[in-house]
Amino acid sequence: MTAPLPTPDAPSPDRPRRPRRTFGSLLLELLGSMNLAITLLVVVAVASVVGTVLKQNEPYTNYVIKFGPFWFEVFRLLGLDDVYGAPWFLAILAFLLASTSVCIYRNAPGMLREMGHFRTEVQLKSLRAFHNRAQWALPGGERERVLATLLAALRAQGYRTRVVEQADHTLVAAMKGAVNRLGYLFTHLAVVVICLGALFDGNLFLKLKEWSGDVRLETRDLPARDYGPASRLVPGATPSFRGSVMLPEGSVANFVFVRLRDGAFVQELPFAVELKAFRVEHYATGQPKNFESDVLIHDRQHLAEPMAATIRVNHPLVYRGYAIYQSDFGDGGSLLKLKAWPLAGQRAEPPALEGRVGEKLALQTPQGPRTLEIDDFRLFNILPVPESEQGDTPEKKVRNFGPSFTFRLRDAAGQALEYQNFMAPMRLGGRDYFLTGVRGSPAEDFRYLHIPADAALSPARFLRFVNLLQQSQRRDALLDERSAAGAEPVPAEIREVRRRLVALFAEGGVDAVIGRARSVVPAERLEEATRLYLDILRSSLGELYLAVLAEEGVKVDQGIGPTEERFFNDALNALAVLPAYGAPFYLQLTGFEQVQASGLQITKSSGQNVVYFGFALLIAGVFLMFYSSHRRLWSRVAPTPDGLLDVLVAGTGNRHQGEFEREFDTLRAGLARHFGPASGPHDH
Repeated sequence: MTAPLPTPDAPSPDRPRRPRRTFGSLLLELLGSMNLAITLLVVVAVASVVGTVLKQNEPYTNYVIKFGPFWFEVFRLLGLDDVYGAPWFLAILAFLLASTSVCIYRNAPGMLREMGHFRTEVQLKSLRAFHNRAQWALPGGERERVLATLLAALRAQGYRTRVVEQADHTLVAAMKGAVNRLGYLFTHLAVVVICLGALFDGNLFLKLKEWSGDVRLETRDLPARDYGPASRLVPGATPSFRGSVMLPEGSVANFVFVRLRDGAFVQELPFAVELKAFRVEHYATGQPKNFESDVLIHDRQHLAEPMAATIRVNHPLVYRGYAIYQSDFGDGGSLLKLKAWPLAGQRAEPPALEGRVGEKLALQTPQGPRTLEIDDFRLFNILPVPESEQGDTPEKKVRNFGPSFTFRLRDAAGQALEYQNFMAPMRLGGRDYFLTGVRGSPAEDFRYLHIPADAALSPARFLRFVNLLQQSQRRDALLDERSAAGAEPVPAEIREVRRRLVALFAEGGVDAVIGRARSVVPAERLEEATRLYLDILRSSLGELYLAVLAEEGVKVDQGIGPTEERFFNDALNALAVLPAYGAPFYLQLTGFEQVQASGLQITKSSGQNVVYFGFALLIAGVFLMFYSSHRRLWSRVAPTPDGLLDVLVAGTGNRHQGEFEREFDTLRAGLARHFGPASGPHDH
């Protein structure tokens, strides 16, 4: 009867059953894997590069504007807008922490034992296999002298020694540089410490509070006073945070905004910061060179009097563990004085307005109610000069084009257009223009309307021209008057055509005139008719322009000069696109009282010292690993059958083999002075 064949897992006499490995042992092996640790380190490094290159914790709209909706969704899903607080990044840090801790747990005891283990069980065959070795045959009666000489030579080179008597020989084991092993432990321990500090110093605690429902992210654009209790963080609620606040001159704040995803928390501070004065220095081009803030720290519990300090760029103020950085500056509520030049013919004289940056003004216009939202004021605008003024120099020239302000006009339905108006006229192509830009959203570039400036560097002449075009009765009366004043009477049909073309132009620009021609003229005559319409339109607008000049006191009976002719051409170009401007008035900035604001970033990094300690360990570990070497030497002294002493010296080092060979040659030469020439691989 034949015995059954054993199954692959069945034990056999020559292959005993291997013990089944537990899940815990497999998990420890995985976590302690070098491949896993290296993979995690690479992922952390790549993520850190992304977190450094891509600005973190910006408002979502900024990412949409910069990268577009598609890539914004990708970034949002991956958490790239907050890499260091993303769940996957924190999970990787946790795995790296666990992996490195397991490596230390598994290898540290052996390394520590290795540091004190002299390896006195080394075999003769192993010693003879070393590349660095030397051998002597000495008289048998000199054993004590030989041992003393060996010990003295080894100790002179800094080796620790141990003498072990064996049955047939005496072994002198020596080693130095055992701290090299500490280098490996320090570097692994540094990773653990740095990961702990990073987890402690990130927003992990804030996320845990958010996940547990203790706090709620505020996604509405509200002032700090309107944040609810669930969106406010009291001092000590989180061990670490990084927040910012824009502080106008003369104001006090005891909070910062902590930005997270598409919202923010208000982090309260145990003290208050008052901005006494803000200063900014500029280069000759107007670019900011340096800026600083004079502040007072108010803390009734720890300060008898407010503490004065100056915060500069790269020179933060550290108070009670809170670091206050000078990070930005902006407008703190400047008072702007404006003229609202009507573009819809409601009245000729522009009303005066006043408003502060950040305010909203309710206005009544011919197009219905509008809300004027004054967003920002900039004292300097450094822009490239026009190509015609660049010259032949390879470097692009820039110029300060003076103050500007941005605002939004919002209708009753909530739709808004954004505008940017410059205070002073810009000289372009040898002529002066007031520039006013408009766009539908921050993702678009501004489209600029060039309003020609008159001889007094004012937009008044152009805006009076616009006002005349918008007043239909007065406009038609002037056209009829000019028609009647000619040498030959103008037929009624032509006068009607003039009135209609000017009305179309005033309402819809050149596009409206061309559209009218396409709707009433056959295709084969469209080009000719369009040219005729435009000629009639230009002639009619010219007559209205002469009326505007006459109101200014310009003598137009003998015609106009080249300056007025150029102005008329520029005015027509502006009028042609004016219907797309979308505002019932042009806001001219006539004066301002600037109030500056300092952008302060306040951080509390409770894990900072932990991370610093981790980096100190890392530096020490790298230094020990690369600049020290664990070296071992053995000296075997054994009697031979013919009455002599066989002295064999051999050794090795784990790093810097060339340096160890030179050290061994020095030892060999020193022993040779006592023992005579040695035999071995270094014989010459």
